[in-house]
Amino acid sequence: MAKDLNIFSTVYLKIGVREFCTTVDTLTRREPNSMLAAMFSGRHVVHQDPETGFVFIDRDGKHFRHILNWLRDGVVPSPEEFSKYSELVREAEYYQLLGLRDIIQAFLNMRKDDDQNTEKLGAELTRIDIIKSCIKSNERIRLRGVNLSGLNLSNLDLTNIDFSYACLRNVCFKGCDLRGSNFNHADAEGAIFQHASLQSSEFIGANLRNALFVGANLYNANLISAELHGADLTNANLEAASLDKAYLMSL
Repeated sequence: MAKDLNIFSTVYLKIGVREFCTTVDTLTRREPNSMLAAMFSGRHVVHQDPETGFVFIDRDGKHFRHILNWLRDGVVPSPEEFSKYSELVREAEYYQLLGLRDIIQAFLNMRKDDDQNTEKLGAELTRIDIIKSCIKSNERIRLRGVNLSGLNLSNLDLTNIDFSYACLRNVCFKGCDLRGSNFNHADAEGAIFQHASLQSSEFIGANLRNALFVGANLYNANLISAELHGADLTNANLEAASLDKAYLMSL
Protein backbone atom coordinates (compact mmCIF):
# COMPACT_ATOMS: atom_id res chain seq x y z
CA MET A 1 0.00 0.00 0.00
CA ALA A 2 1.36 3.40 -0.92
CA LYS A 3 2.46 5.85 1.73
CA ASP A 4 0.27 8.69 0.43
CA LEU A 5 -2.78 7.55 2.43
CA ASN A 6 -5.19 10.14 3.76
CA ILE A 7 -7.79 9.78 6.50
CA PHE A 8 -10.56 9.18 3.96
CA SER A 9 -8.78 6.24 2.31
CA THR A 10 -10.68 2.96 2.41
CA VAL A 11 -8.88 0.02 3.98
CA TYR A 12 -9.74 -3.62 3.32
CA LEU A 13 -8.57 -5.98 6.05
CA LYS A 14 -8.52 -9.75 6.16
CA ILE A 15 -8.15 -10.91 9.76
CA GLY A 16 -7.65 -14.66 9.57
CA VAL A 17 -10.46 -15.78 7.27
CA ARG A 18 -12.77 -12.80 7.99
CA GLU A 19 -12.93 -9.68 5.84
CA PHE A 20 -13.56 -6.11 7.02
CA CYS A 21 -13.81 -2.70 5.40
CA THR A 22 -12.96 0.51 7.25
CA THR A 23 -11.02 3.77 6.81
CA VAL A 24 -7.62 5.11 7.75
CA ASP A 25 -9.35 7.64 10.03
CA THR A 26 -11.05 4.89 12.03
CA LEU A 27 -7.81 2.96 12.46
CA THR A 28 -5.69 5.92 13.52
CA ARG A 29 -7.85 8.51 15.34
CA ARG A 30 -8.99 7.01 18.68
CA GLU A 31 -5.81 5.18 19.66
CA PRO A 32 -2.94 6.86 17.78
CA ASN A 33 -0.27 4.77 19.53
CA SER A 34 -1.75 1.41 18.56
CA MET A 35 -0.30 -1.12 16.16
CA LEU A 36 -3.11 -0.45 13.65
CA ALA A 37 -2.50 3.30 13.78
CA ALA A 38 1.19 2.72 13.13
CA MET A 39 0.46 0.40 10.21
CA PHE A 40 -1.73 2.95 8.44
CA SER A 41 0.02 6.14 9.48
CA GLY A 42 1.75 6.42 6.12
CA ARG A 43 5.15 5.85 7.72
CA HIS A 44 5.28 2.20 6.71
CA VAL A 45 4.67 0.18 3.57
CA VAL A 46 1.69 -2.13 4.09
CA HIS A 47 1.47 -5.10 1.75
CA GLN A 48 -1.84 -5.67 -0.02
CA ASP A 49 -2.98 -8.72 -1.92
CA PRO A 50 -2.42 -7.60 -5.55
CA GLU A 51 -5.69 -9.21 -6.69
CA THR A 52 -8.13 -8.40 -3.88
CA GLY A 53 -6.54 -5.32 -2.29
CA PHE A 54 -6.88 -6.82 1.20
CA VAL A 55 -4.24 -6.33 3.88
CA PHE A 56 -3.79 -9.63 5.71
CA ILE A 57 -3.24 -9.88 9.48
CA ASP A 58 -2.55 -13.35 10.78
CA ARG A 59 -5.00 -13.22 13.67
CA ASP A 60 -8.36 -14.84 14.52
CA GLY A 61 -10.99 -12.38 13.27
CA LYS A 62 -13.72 -13.62 15.60
CA HIS A 63 -13.70 -10.49 17.78
CA PHE A 64 -12.37 -7.91 15.33
CA ARG A 65 -15.79 -6.31 14.84
CA HIS A 66 -15.63 -5.30 18.51
CA ILE A 67 -12.20 -3.78 17.83
CA LEU A 68 -13.67 -1.72 15.00
CA ASN A 69 -16.72 -0.68 17.04
CA TRP A 70 -14.38 0.59 19.74
CA LEU A 71 -12.27 2.51 17.23
CA ARG A 72 -15.33 3.98 15.51
CA ASP A 73 -17.53 4.96 18.44
CA GLY A 74 -15.83 4.01 21.70
CA VAL A 75 -18.34 1.17 22.13
CA VAL A 76 -17.55 -1.83 24.33
CA PRO A 77 -19.97 -4.78 24.46
CA SER A 78 -21.84 -5.01 27.77
CA PRO A 79 -21.30 -8.00 30.09
CA GLU A 80 -24.64 -9.44 28.98
CA GLU A 81 -23.70 -9.21 25.30
CA PHE A 82 -20.15 -10.49 25.58
CA SER A 83 -19.15 -13.41 27.80
CA LYS A 84 -15.53 -13.78 26.68
CA TYR A 85 -13.95 -10.53 27.80
CA SER A 86 -10.65 -12.31 28.42
CA GLU A 87 -10.40 -13.08 24.70
CA LEU A 88 -11.16 -9.47 23.78
CA VAL A 89 -8.50 -8.27 26.25
CA ARG A 90 -5.98 -10.50 24.48
CA GLU A 91 -6.92 -9.00 21.12
CA ALA A 92 -6.76 -5.45 22.51
CA GLU A 93 -3.28 -6.14 23.85
CA TYR A 94 -2.13 -7.60 20.53
CA TYR A 95 -3.28 -4.50 18.63
CA GLN A 96 -1.93 -2.28 21.46
CA LEU A 97 -5.33 -0.70 22.07
CA LEU A 98 -4.62 0.31 25.64
CA GLY A 99 -7.81 2.34 26.13
CA LEU A 100 -9.98 -0.63 25.19
CA ARG A 101 -7.90 -2.97 27.33
CA ASP A 102 -8.23 -0.76 30.40
CA ILE A 103 -12.00 -0.43 30.13
CA ILE A 104 -12.50 -4.18 29.71
CA GLN A 105 -10.15 -4.81 32.62
CA ALA A 106 -12.32 -2.54 34.75
CA PHE A 107 -15.36 -4.67 33.87
CA LEU A 108 -13.44 -7.86 34.70
CA ASN A 109 -12.29 -6.46 38.02
CA MET A 110 -15.83 -5.43 38.89
CA ARG A 111 -17.16 -8.90 38.02
CA LYS A 112 -14.42 -10.50 40.10
CA ASP A 113 -15.41 -8.32 43.04
CA ASP A 114 -19.06 -9.30 42.54
CA ASP A 115 -18.21 -13.01 42.50
CA GLN A 116 -15.66 -13.13 45.30
CA ASN A 117 -16.57 -10.27 47.63
CA THR A 118 -20.35 -10.02 47.65
CA GLU A 119 -20.54 -10.22 51.41
CA LYS A 120 -17.72 -7.70 51.83
CA LEU A 121 -19.37 -5.26 49.44
CA GLY A 122 -22.61 -5.63 51.34
CA ALA A 123 -25.02 -4.24 48.75
CA GLU A 124 -28.35 -3.72 50.47
CA LEU A 125 -30.42 -4.22 47.31
CA THR A 126 -30.19 -6.32 44.16
CA ARG A 127 -30.69 -5.41 40.49
CA ILE A 128 -34.13 -7.04 40.68
CA ASP A 129 -35.03 -4.91 43.71
CA ILE A 130 -34.11 -1.76 41.78
CA ILE A 131 -36.13 -2.83 38.72
CA LYS A 132 -39.18 -3.62 40.86
CA SER A 133 -38.94 -0.25 42.59
CA CYS A 134 -38.81 1.54 39.23
CA ILE A 135 -41.84 -0.37 37.95
CA LYS A 136 -44.01 0.13 41.05
CA SER A 137 -43.21 3.72 41.91
CA ASN A 138 -44.89 6.69 40.26
CA GLU A 139 -42.82 9.08 42.35
CA ARG A 140 -39.12 9.87 42.54
CA ILE A 141 -37.31 6.83 43.96
CA ARG A 142 -35.13 7.66 46.98
CA LEU A 143 -32.00 5.54 47.45
CA ARG A 144 -30.33 8.18 49.60
CA GLY A 145 -27.47 6.67 51.61
CA VAL A 146 -28.12 3.11 50.38
CA ASN A 147 -25.17 0.76 49.77
CA LEU A 148 -25.34 -0.55 46.17
CA SER A 149 -21.64 -1.35 45.82
CA GLY A 150 -20.72 -3.65 42.96
CA LEU A 151 -24.19 -3.99 41.44
CA ASN A 152 -24.66 -4.33 37.68
CA LEU A 153 -27.42 -1.87 36.79
CA SER A 154 -26.50 -1.52 33.13
CA ASN A 155 -29.09 -0.43 30.54
CA LEU A 156 -31.84 0.40 33.06
CA ASP A 157 -34.15 3.44 33.08
CA LEU A 158 -33.06 5.17 36.30
CA THR A 159 -34.26 8.69 35.55
CA ASN A 160 -34.74 11.11 38.44
CA ILE A 161 -33.56 8.69 41.15
CA ASP A 162 -32.08 10.12 44.34
CA PHE A 163 -28.69 8.41 44.86
CA SER A 164 -27.36 11.17 47.14
CA TYR A 165 -24.93 9.98 49.82
CA ALA A 166 -25.23 6.41 48.49
CA CYS A 167 -22.28 4.03 48.25
CA LEU A 168 -22.01 3.29 44.52
CA ARG A 169 -18.47 1.97 44.32
CA ASN A 170 -17.88 -0.11 41.18
CA VAL A 171 -21.55 0.03 40.20
CA CYS A 172 -22.06 -0.52 36.46
CA PHE A 173 -24.41 2.14 35.05
CA LYS A 174 -23.31 1.44 31.45
CA GLY A 175 -26.00 2.55 28.98
CA CYS A 176 -28.40 3.69 31.73
CA ASP A 177 -30.85 6.56 31.39
CA LEU A 178 -29.92 8.62 34.45
CA ARG A 179 -31.29 11.99 33.36
CA GLY A 180 -32.10 14.23 36.30
CA SER A 181 -30.72 11.81 38.88
CA ASN A 182 -29.13 13.06 42.08
CA PHE A 183 -25.65 11.76 42.94
CA ASN A 184 -24.78 14.58 45.34
CA HIS A 185 -22.07 13.49 47.81
CA ALA A 186 -22.34 9.88 46.63
CA ASP A 187 -19.28 7.61 46.78
CA ALA A 188 -19.13 6.39 43.17
CA GLU A 189 -15.42 5.60 42.98
CA GLY A 190 -14.74 3.22 40.09
CA ALA A 191 -18.34 3.37 38.86
CA ILE A 192 -18.94 2.80 35.15
CA PHE A 193 -21.12 5.39 33.38
CA GLN A 194 -20.05 4.48 29.85
CA HIS A 195 -22.56 5.81 27.28
CA ALA A 196 -25.02 6.69 30.05
CA SER A 197 -27.50 9.55 29.65
CA LEU A 198 -26.72 11.96 32.49
CA GLN A 199 -28.27 15.20 31.26
CA SER A 200 -29.06 17.62 34.11
CA SER A 201 -27.85 15.12 36.70
CA GLU A 202 -26.34 16.32 40.00
CA PHE A 203 -22.88 15.26 41.24
CA ILE A 204 -22.14 18.01 43.78
CA GLY A 205 -19.29 16.86 46.03
CA ALA A 206 -19.47 13.30 44.69
CA ASN A 207 -16.47 10.96 44.79
CA LEU A 208 -15.96 9.97 41.14
CA ARG A 209 -12.33 8.88 41.36
CA ASN A 210 -11.43 6.46 38.54
CA ALA A 211 -15.03 6.45 37.26
CA LEU A 212 -15.57 5.75 33.55
CA PHE A 213 -17.63 8.31 31.64
CA VAL A 214 -16.55 7.25 28.15
CA GLY A 215 -19.17 8.49 25.67
CA ALA A 216 -21.52 9.64 28.46
CA ASN A 217 -23.88 12.58 27.92
CA LEU A 218 -23.26 15.03 30.77
CA TYR A 219 -25.04 17.97 29.15
CA ASN A 220 -25.98 20.53 31.81
CA ALA A 221 -24.75 18.21 34.58
CA ASN A 222 -23.71 19.76 37.89
CA LEU A 223 -20.21 18.53 38.88
CA ILE A 224 -19.36 21.32 41.30
CA SER A 225 -16.71 20.19 43.82
CA ALA A 226 -16.79 16.64 42.44
CA GLU A 227 -13.69 14.46 42.87
CA LEU A 228 -12.74 13.36 39.34
CA HIS A 229 -9.13 12.29 39.88
CA GLY A 230 -8.36 9.51 37.37
CA ALA A 231 -11.84 9.59 35.82
CA ASP A 232 -12.05 8.84 32.08
CA LEU A 233 -14.15 11.45 30.25
CA THR A 234 -13.16 10.39 26.74
CA ASN A 235 -15.82 11.57 24.24
CA ALA A 236 -18.14 12.62 27.06
CA ASN A 237 -20.48 15.52 26.28
CA LEU A 238 -19.72 18.22 28.85
CA GLU A 239 -21.57 21.04 27.12
CA ALA A 240 -23.11 23.43 29.67
CA ALA A 241 -21.84 21.22 32.54
CA SER A 242 -20.78 22.97 35.77
CA LEU A 243 -17.24 22.03 36.82
CA ASP A 244 -16.49 24.77 39.35
CA LYS A 245 -14.07 23.53 42.02
CA ALA A 246 -14.15 20.02 40.54
CA TYR A 247 -10.87 18.14 41.04
CA LEU A 248 -9.74 17.30 37.49
CA MET A 249 -6.08 16.40 38.03
CA SER A 250 -4.69 13.53 35.92
CA LEU A 251 -7.66 13.26 33.58
